[in-house]
Order: sequence, then C-alpha cells, then structure tokens
Amino acid sequence: MQILKDLYQNKTSKRRDPFLTLISCLLSLRTRDEVTAEAAKRLFALARTPEEVLLLKREEVEAAIFPVGFYRRKAEQILGICRALVENYGSRVPCELEELLKLKGVGRKTANIVLTQGYNKPGIAVDTHVHRISNRLGLVATKTPNETEFALRRTLPKRHWIIFNTLLVRHGKTVCTPRRPKCSFCPLVKYCERGGVK
Repeated sequence: MQILKDLYQNKTSKRRDPFLTLISCLLSLRTRDEVTAEAAKRLFALARTPEEVLLLKREEVEAAIFPVGFYRRKAEQILGICRALVENYGSRVPCELEELLKLKGVGRKTANIVLTQGYNKPGIAVDTHVHRISNRLGLVATKTPNETEFALRRTLPKRHWIIFNTLLVRHGKTVCTPRRPKCSFCPLVKYCERGGVK
C-alpha cells in the first residue's frame, strides 16, 4: 500500500460532500469520467441539495445530466433518492452502509464510495479496477466485484480501506490497465502474481 500511496499521494481525493458524492457516483455508472464530470457540474450549478433538486422538473434533471448513460432512468433515480432523503433522513445522506443500501438505485460500490469519500469512514468500494488489480496481485481469487469486496474485507487491514479504491483506480487507469498492463513500469511487479496477465 505504501508504494501506491507514495506514487499517487498528491492525486488522492479529499473528503467531499456526501450528497454530491452520492449523485456523482450514480451519474458515473456506465459513463466515462469526463462525461460524468461535466454532467455533475451542470446539475450542481442548478441544485446542490436534495431540496433544491426536488424543485427541478424531471426534464430539467435529464437535460442537465445528458449524455450520461441511461440519463432518463438516472434522473428518475436521483429524484427518488432526493425524495427519500428529505422524507426519511432529514435531507441528510445516511452514513451507514445498511441505510445507504435502502436507497433505490444505490448498490454496494456507490454506498462504499459515499462512506469513504463523503464521511471518511471505512469501506471497500470495488469497481472494475479494484476487482481486476486485486485478482492480478493475488490478494483475492474471485469472479465478481461483490465477491472481491467481501474477500478484501476479510484480508485487507481496515486502516487501508478508505484509500484502497482511490489508489487502485489511479493505478488501473495509468499502469495496471485492463489490456496490455505496463508491468515493466509497475512498482508492484515484484509483489504481483500477474493473475490473468499473458
């Protein structure tokens, strides 16, 4: 972990607003990072709280977040989540995994990102990068991101949970890429089992 921290320490994200983190994460599903960033910027220029979002019409939310993947469904989810936050949580995003998972459209990865980035609480958010790299390194031997999360919860010391996703995403985008990983440049190569790498 220290090797990755040293490599990416200036690029790791600081604690962010839990609501903005939640909505950004929902927008990011099946959408490129650049598209997500622009969509979030447009939406947050209109509304930055659940109450403000609920003042918007569905068509306004759709227009703001277009062209994220499944933008119509995501607009509906965002409005539904904002309603639930106002009605059930006093307009605050829950800070417990079980409560976050009760919000329709929020899965384990999103809930864990809200915990780690929004509340600085331990969680292991597993996306494709974390799943792939954890298996390549030999930290886990799993077939799905869900299995990876639970395997990492059993083996990875809790002190590393919060930063784990951020570090592996950075590493997965620059060095340990899905195809043709740059193993010859990787500072982890001597510790890596290179699982699945040909």
